[in-house]
Amino acid sequence: MTLKIDDWGIENQISKHDLVQLFSKIIPENSLLFESEDLKPFECDGLSAYRQLPLMVILPETIDQIQQILRICYQYQIAVVTRGAGTSLSGGALPHEKGIVLSLAKLNKIIEIDRDSFTARVQPGVRNLAISEAVSAYDLYYAPDPSSQIACSIGGNVAENAGGVHCLKYGLTVHNVLQLKIITMEGELIEIGSEALDSPGYDLLALMHGSEGMLGVVVEVLVKLLVKPKVIKVLMASFDQVTTAGEAVSKIISSGIIPAGLELMDKSAIKAAEDFIHAGYPVDAAAILLCEVDGSHAEVDAQIKQVQTVLNEGGATDIQIAEDEAQRKTFWAGRKAAFPAVGRLSPDYYCMDGTIPRFQLGKILRRIQELSEQYGLAVVNVFHAGDGNLHPLILYDANIPGQLDQTEKMGGEILSTCVELGGTITGEHGVGVEKLDQMCVQFSAAELQQFLDIKKAFDVKNLLNPGKGIPLLHRCAEFGALHVHHGNLPHPELERF
Repeated sequence: MTLKIDDWGIENQISKHDLVQLFSKIIPENSLLFESEDLKPFECDGLSAYRQLPLMVILPETIDQIQQILRICYQYQIAVVTRGAGTSLSGGALPHEKGIVLSLAKLNKIIEIDRDSFTARVQPGVRNLAISEAVSAYDLYYAPDPSSQIACSIGGNVAENAGGVHCLKYGLTVHNVLQLKIITMEGELIEIGSEALDSPGYDLLALMHGSEGMLGVVVEVLVKLLVKPKVIKVLMASFDQVTTAGEAVSKIISSGIIPAGLELMDKSAIKAAEDFIHAGYPVDAAAILLCEVDGSHAEVDAQIKQVQTVLNEGGATDIQIAEDEAQRKTFWAGRKAAFPAVGRLSPDYYCMDGTIPRFQLGKILRRIQELSEQYGLAVVNVFHAGDGNLHPLILYDANIPGQLDQTEKMGGEILSTCVELGGTITGEHGVGVEKLDQMCVQFSAAELQQFLDIKKAFDVKNLLNPGKGIPLLHRCAEFGALHVHHGNLPHPELERF
């Protein structure tokens, strides 16, 4: 398989040897990697189907070092791919062969916890879970909780606008961040947002979330903290049909309840997670829903009863309420371990990330089953069902010639179906290199041009994570998903990219 990345016309204006000499004046010897054996651990992120060695890897420890590094790269036209924990599932941290990987792993300090304002100021390399662990003694926590939260970094969460199993009620990363400090490609330190709930001017804070490292390098994040709920209860409902489980999701939301979490797993996912975690899942069920509600004692009791009624009327064959906190955590442990658990079923799997309106869950599940039969590839379904975010896992074997290509085609059809059903091609994993062609399906030439213009406003030389996120219009024309009409052609200054 040949990975097609858009050519942004980057030509380095300095030799690798001279570049090493320049960076050696800024960074300690053990933080500058340029030998092939040292670069191998950075050749891919969580989307391991794509691999590329960078020119070098740099691990700065201070904001000043990052500013100096970016100024050099800007001067000599060196591409920069910022990397957090490397857990991206869309190739967002895939290196550029002519560029550096700027790893922020050493910027991993929690700078300040403000108990009065319910905030924490952290560096980008801080692990997502580490924030909640640090503030737990104050009865506080940080709400976004991606399944990779034990490893993923807060800077990467901003880059991908990560969510997690509790994003239905508490929102994505963008809803839980008040302020960012970023460094532009030219080395300028900029503060975006404020400690208040809102700030004047354009909402650049939201723009940075989900920008996939293409607009600036995040070096500090001010996150909101929440008080732990007094009561949390989770129930597990079993179904004899996965489509029935999908339809029950809309019924819960339309009843007026917004659960803290509402997750769907199909039979294959249930069995894989149960074999791996022993969470007490019913392996004979076609699907399960995990529904969590939180709040005061009276509020939770009332909502649990209401959810039970909705699920019983919606076709649930069995409903089990976690008996205590330990069992609640075990139920969620099975869901959060679903991806590694599925890794035991097949040599490889391809994790999709589309989003649809909730009421279309039944339709997308039926379509995924049709595609599975058409391509002869098994699919395991794990959904953030409450907000319509799908994670179908397509099982394949990369050692079988052509099977990865077929897997990618099938995944593309799933994402195109999401768009047809009124959804989008990504929920929280980003576009990276994985979904460039599907961007051509979802957006018009004029919309893609606007995205390119925004990138150019922040990164005039197109050096930050080039070839990711936004396809060039000639790519879409070649893909056949975009009709470029007169007036929607690229601006002359962008035609060289």
